Amino acid sequence: MTKLGQWLCGFVLLGSAWAALALAPPGLRLPAPCRQALLPLPVYLLVAFGCYSLATVGYRLATFNDCEEAAAELQEHISVARADLSRRGLRF
Repeated sequence: MTKLGQWLCGFVLLGSAWAALALAPPGLRLPAPCRQALLPLPVYLLVAFGCYSLATVGYRLATFNDCEEAAAELQEHISVARADLSRRGLRF
């Protein structure tokens, strides 16, 4: 299962549980403090997901590895392209 599938399954599971509690079927009576905490729960979860996403992106950027051999290969491709364009009359 892909990461997107995992997140969607979790979202559907939490969303259905929240909807079941927030809509309060006739046989279920929740205390007022629980109900007040339950209603803004999706907003809290959205903010928490945003914080998690920013932290993950920041961590991945901080630990990004350099690819020396790929950089050297790219520089070689650039120099070949420049030589080809210079041969065709383009000035840099």
